[in-house]
Amino acid sequence: MASASLKRSQGFTLLELIVVLVIMGLGFAAIGINLSSGNETTELKATARDMASTLRYAKGQAQLSHQETTLTIDFEENSYSVSDRDKVYEIPQTIDTTMHTGQNELNDGKGSIRFFPDGSSSGGWIKLERGKMAWRIDINWLTGQVEIKDVIP
Repeated sequence: MASASLKRSQGFTLLELIVVLVIMGLGFAAIGINLSSGNETTELKATARDMASTLRYAKGQAQLSHQETTLTIDFEENSYSVSDRDKVYEIPQTIDTTMHTGQNELNDGKGSIRFFPDGSSSGGWIKLERGKMAWRIDINWLTGQVEIKDVIP
């Protein structure tokens, strides 16, 4: 009799194993949901950083070449480019782009930020949004300094 009760206490029942597997499945599902929402946040932040980097490049080119350099956003094509480069940078279609700059820098579905040889710029800001998440890139008109800020809704 002692050996029969000893055998029962060793191991787990099928019900216990099923409960553990269900709990693990729920945990992995929760992790998967969090990871997929993080990808959208990461893509938005990466796009903002890329655009800020390109703006800094445009400022540097204006100072090095002693000529005006512009970053132009094409709102219809959801892309942007720098005046002295042929490369066109794509903005993901799920990201909404808004620009605030001088009136003479906005025309035909495009907007520009202009950098001058002395380091100054036309100034303004560019906002990249996806749902409730947003990043804003500020361009100082006097110094041409480019800063990225997380916009809290």
